[in-house]
Amino acid sequence: MFDKKELESIQQAKDKWEETTLQQTLARSPERREKFITTSSEEIDRLYTPLDIAEMDYARDLAMPGEYPYTRGVHATMYRGRLWTMRMFAGFGAAEETNARFKYLLEHGQTGLSCAFDMATLYGYDTDAPPALGEFGKCGVAVSSLADMEILFDGIPLSEVTTSMTINSPAAIIWAMYIAAAEKRGIPRAKLGGTIQNDILKEYIAQKEFIFPPEPSMRLVTDTVEFGTRAMPLWNTISISGYHIREAGSTAAQELAFTLADGMEYVRWAIARGMNVDDFAPRLSFFFNAHNDFFEELAKYRAARRIWAKWMREKIGAKNPRSWLLRFHTQTAGVSLTAQQPMNNVARVALQALAAVLGGTQSLHTRLLCARNKSSRTKRA
Repeated sequence: MFDKKELESIQQAKDKWEETTLQQTLARSPERREKFITTSSEEIDRLYTPLDIAEMDYARDLAMPGEYPYTRGVHATMYRGRLWTMRMFAGFGAAEETNARFKYLLEHGQTGLSCAFDMATLYGYDTDAPPALGEFGKCGVAVSSLADMEILFDGIPLSEVTTSMTINSPAAIIWAMYIAAAEKRGIPRAKLGGTIQNDILKEYIAQKEFIFPPEPSMRLVTDTVEFGTRAMPLWNTISISGYHIREAGSTAAQELAFTLADGMEYVRWAIARGMNVDDFAPRLSFFFNAHNDFFEELAKYRAARRIWAKWMREKIGAKNPRSWLLRFHTQTAGVSLTAQQPMNNVARVALQALAAVLGGTQSLHTRLLCARNKSSRTKRA
């Protein structure tokens, strides 16, 4: 990307800077520590120049926004044309309470719903089941029946609002209830838009809220992908989630690696089922964490888009450009926050949200309380 003579000139200037200006500064004021690192313990160099990207091919590695490999975003104009979807994670004990909260949020400008279910629902238990004793009202909304789902979304224009549902092991059942509730109101399933998390591999890796063994669980996930592809063109049947992997202690690189590996496995299972990759891949979505290290997070999102696009096109052979797009939701890092320091939390969340936006997110959820336990699900984000 750079002229060879220009790079040689920059190298000479850098060498001279290190021998003179830098040494003089260090003699007066030594650096505060031997090395500086990112949140993920990656070492940060003292100075960066075009020498660090001398091997970059602009068209191959970066390209224009909205063009393969989508390093700079999946849309050409991004937020100049459309803002990211704004969601506030909400879920309280009873369906009536959460319904009221949803309506309040929509009245105050929220552009999508994000539903938090309680622990019993996440494990597939009815509220009155013995193993669920004491869980009602702790975190998220309880949905034990179709009647609960009907109350939860009563009066909400489901054909106009997208709904994100954080549900994994029982995702197929909860999604069926949502579809049935809409159809009872005369809303065709083809007009429903939203996302079920439905990422069971992430459960085994990080969140641990699995019910069935891996193979039956993967079969259920593939069933939902197949059904959604045939009957729900506006629905994202998996939100491939790195967020929980990061919250469980991974680095940024590990979050990215596990998340993409999970996504690749879902694609392989769907293809093995006999599905055409270009029929289902455009409706896959991703879910990433936004942590404190601003530039590291930006780099993570850009790398994710490029890796996914190249794998889908060059390894899997997807022909539809929409299959190459890595569209993602971002949630700021609950693990980075402290309940006793609300003003610090505001500053951290602002920085993390900015990283997500500048990183090209399609949907954003901000947290203001720590995620040290499940009760944080009920808090105002």
